[in-house]
Amino acid sequence: MARRYDSLRVDNRRTINRQASEPAYVQLANILREEIAGGTYYPGDRLPSESELCGRFRVSPMTVRRSINTLVDQRVVNTIQGSGTYVRPLDLRGVTFSLQEFHELFRDKERTRVRILEALIVKADESVAGKLAVPAGSRTILIRRLLVLDGDPVVYHSEHLIYDPFRPIVEAELEVTPLDRLFVGKGEKHLKSGKLTVQAAVLSKQEAEMLNTIPMQPAFRIEHVFLDLDDKPTSWGRFIVRGDRLTFSTTVGSSSLP
Repeated sequence: MARRYDSLRVDNRRTINRQASEPAYVQLANILREEIAGGTYYPGDRLPSESELCGRFRVSPMTVRRSINTLVDQRVVNTIQGSGTYVRPLDLRGVTFSLQEFHELFRDKERTRVRILEALIVKADESVAGKLAVPAGSRTILIRRLLVLDGDPVVYHSEHLIYDPFRPIVEAELEVTPLDRLFVGKGEKHLKSGKLTVQAAVLSKQEAEMLNTIPMQPAFRIEHVFLDLDDKPTSWGRFIVRGDRLTFSTTVGSSSLP
């Protein structure tokens, strides 16, 4: 719904400083950006026309066009031919969050160590069998690890791998490198694709004890399934990460706005 311009909180005292070293078009772009950030114009609002801006700030049409082009480049506004210039709305549909911070835990070889808790052959229950697309009761390799950062356990990892009697698990595969390679698809067996699912969770009593904290503390559960070149699952597992050790952040909209 369009809003009346006489209700906008336009600060008419803002002017272009002709004595400043900063070009007039940059000053004008900054003024408009500040007004957008301050709520003078809302997402979807049309900015004043070129002639209105020329009259208000006593600048040339070329200066106004350069200012608008600057705001377009900064992804603050959009221009529509024959209609005007509009404040760009935030679009959250394409927002993505990176696991880079999580990945860095595996890359820091100086501070990070892996503690092997268990490595044995077990029969897959119905849940594990479903994840690995094998019959219940099939043999799998269960590996449980702790990722320790500066002596403090921060990640608990449990993983089931398809058992292959012709490819025994060697000690090197239990260490940090294979965990790091989960994120780049490398290793003795090439990975074609995988699926990661991140869920909010709270720590069980057992998980809390392993991670040196108390039960019911916030945590992230990161489940992974990886497929080989034949689209068959090779492993399924989950990371339990202490909530105080992992954050997810991203930039939404224009980073030029405060």
